Amino acid sequence: MLSRETQARGALPIVNLIATDQRIFDFRHPLPADKRMKCYAMLVLCGRKWGLVCSITRLVHFGPLPDELQRKQEACARVDATFIAGTRPSARLGDVFSQAVAAYAETGYPDEWMLHHQGGSAAYEPREHVATAASEEIVYEGQAFAWNPSIAGVKSEDTILVGAHCNEILTAIPNWPTIEVEVFGQVIARPAILVVD
Repeated sequence: MLSRETQARGALPIVNLIATDQRIFDFRHPLPADKRMKCYAMLVLCGRKWGLVCSITRLVHFGPLPDELQRKQEACARVDATFIAGTRPSARLGDVFSQAVAAYAETGYPDEWMLHHQGGSAAYEPREHVATAASEEIVYEGQAFAWNPSIAGVKSEDTILVGAHCNEILTAIPNWPTIEVEVFGQVIARPAILVVD
């Protein structure tokens, strides 16, 4: 269904990952399986349109959201907002990465960043360069980036375009619930878990 809806919008799905329930906690990069969903789903998509590959992850929970998931998603949103706010023209990519690693620690999840790559620059591939603390590359205006911080059971991912004055979130979904995060003097909206009663 995710692939069909992506193609209907004129984009080619090149990465299509799905996990439900416990598999979300077990796999950061979940290949689709035949497991039936009970109450919680993670949908991950990388779609190519006009050459640019955009990456996006969304989480949906049916029924009351457990406090643990809410807490983790808020922490993950803070890390993601730190990535987005730091990805500005002339910034060294390794410094942006290190700021986000510090945000993991500040939110109480200091080692989660080691369990999956955190993303990086995007263009003709989902990631042209995967960032690390040692990355010497400089951020330029007009570049696209897709950061994907995760904590066991949650993830936050969108694709941004670096602008002269601010970054644009290219994959934002209108009316999707968000978590407002203040970081470096700006408020950045990150996706919350959509709760369906």
